[in-house]
Amino acid sequence: MNTNEYIALEEQYGAHNYHPLDVVIEKGEGVWVTDVEGKRYLDCLAAYSALNQGHCHPKIMEAFLTQAKKVTLTSRAFRNDKLPLLYKMLHDITGYEMALPMNSGAEAVETAIKAARKWGYTVKHIPEDKAEIICATDNFHGRTTTIVGFSTEEQYRKDFGPFTPGFRIVTYGDIESLKAAITPNTAAFLVEPIQGEAGIIVPPEGYLREAARLCKENNVLLVCDEIQSGLGRSGKLFAFEYDNIRPDMVIIGKALGGGFYPVSAVLSNRDILGVFKPGEHGSTFGGNPLAAAVAIAALTVLVDEHLVERSFELGNYFMTRLRAIKDAHIREVRGRGLWIGFVLDVKARPYCVALMKEGILCKETHENVIRFAPPLVITKGEIDWVCERIEQVVHSIH
Repeated sequence: MNTNEYIALEEQYGAHNYHPLDVVIEKGEGVWVTDVEGKRYLDCLAAYSALNQGHCHPKIMEAFLTQAKKVTLTSRAFRNDKLPLLYKMLHDITGYEMALPMNSGAEAVETAIKAARKWGYTVKHIPEDKAEIICATDNFHGRTTTIVGFSTEEQYRKDFGPFTPGFRIVTYGDIESLKAAITPNTAAFLVEPIQGEAGIIVPPEGYLREAARLCKENNVLLVCDEIQSGLGRSGKLFAFEYDNIRPDMVIIGKALGGGFYPVSAVLSNRDILGVFKPGEHGSTFGGNPLAAAVAIAALTVLVDEHLVERSFELGNYFMTRLRAIKDAHIREVRGRGLWIGFVLDVKARPYCVALMKEGILCKETHENVIRFAPPLVITKGEIDWVCERIEQVVHSIH
């Protein structure tokens, strides 16, 4: 079958909840993917940062296949021999005392919301059903009905209500807005240290540090969603490290599964995650032995191949190369690590289509921003190759 035939099948039988570029990928390795026609592309999206270690990393593949031949799923009704090792590894790498494993990022966000509310009632003693969680404008934490209920993006909300109460919205990056929203009933502040879907928005210097101070002063949990920004994407293990803070809870996912399996987790200390008692929260697949084995391998690759450090170094190089491109429609190049927003004053999708024809896969976000987020295994030479083609497209597209 050719590209058009695959697209026709998808259009006929699949729900139209995405607007993908018309490339049909058949295989991938490292930063490169190949379509059904045999054309190669450099992947500059990395599955929204789920592929920090690259496509089909051999060490993660080996762990996946080895475990798949032994046992894949036990449910949490029983124990398995891989999950405790993942717990210990997450503790050793991050310093948090406990982890609660789930599958998707949205499930982990829902878990953090439940933990924050439970903590608010049992530890902070907020009156029953009065707990509030503060969220920021332009947030993106997932697609469940609870989560889209506190989104400020109309497209994510329209026709999906009624929504769950108990959330207050503050202006992202505005510390005074956060200060004014905190009340005795505030259980947590849920925030992305860098906003991804909003267009790689880096908050003002010191914002997270001041937010952490406010939360501590008011006995409010600071919950950082590092599903996209974490595990090396931003040039640090976690983006919150740029502000030298330590959140009360951290939500991770995407790259935790190395591109092989959906794995997510909430990280915190015993005084917070310890509020859960047996039967109060769970997941059939969360913490299964296949997921744990994959996550252990994914974290091992991240550490052994120094991918966090590579992201910091090569991200700065990539942004320097992009900032050297001069064109009237380029408004800004922003980001941290290999997580870059290329901001235009016109719609970005035509640029993404043109780049696809040149062998580069990327995606627009918020209409006028191109997100460049290649796997962290990319080389400097490959960045040069990408930037040469970006410059050609920028100058030719008009």
